[in-house]
Amino acid sequence: MTQALVTAVPADNREDAQLISAALEHADAFGLLYERYLARVYRYMLSRCGSREEAADLTQIAFTRAYDNLARYRPTRAPFVAWLFRIARNAAADAYRSRRTTVSWDGLPEALTASDGAQPDAIAEKRERLARLRSLLERIDPAKRELLTLRFASDLSSREIASVVGKSESAVKKQLTRTIAQLKEYYRDEV
Repeated sequence: MTQALVTAVPADNREDAQLISAALEHADAFGLLYERYLARVYRYMLSRCGSREEAADLTQIAFTRAYDNLARYRPTRAPFVAWLFRIARNAAADAYRSRRTTVSWDGLPEALTASDGAQPDAIAEKRERLARLRSLLERIDPAKRELLTLRFASDLSSREIASVVGKSESAVKKQLTRTIAQLKEYYRDEV
């Protein structure tokens, strides 16, 4: 990737474009991209499959595919993070097709279950709320759950999600807003 192309990239994607340019010349430079996005891709995979081991394997597959196809990435078409998550999403879909099991949401709020020195009753209450959230998430369409996963487990912006799923940014924002409203409605109905 030439320096002229890197400067033509939107500012929010420029640092990644520079790292990609370096990675195309020196394989070790890809490690910086890996370190930057590892946790987010892993959280996404964990929410898709529910098993730590499988999430780690799928994360490795996604990064290997990204590295193998790095020369085909075009920074002017989509942010690198969106391109990477499209690869991750495809890797998860390939794994799902090969095993056809249901997705567990136990991994999604993993970070939320840490006690941080909280009292046992507060921990129990938090776990109860998370169990209720999992139950509510199972009631919504898988495509809507996918958007929530990309937004909250993977910490992608609406623009990045749009690039991953092949929809417009406004459609993604609208769908996320409606899905969250639907979850709130389900939650109120259960109380």
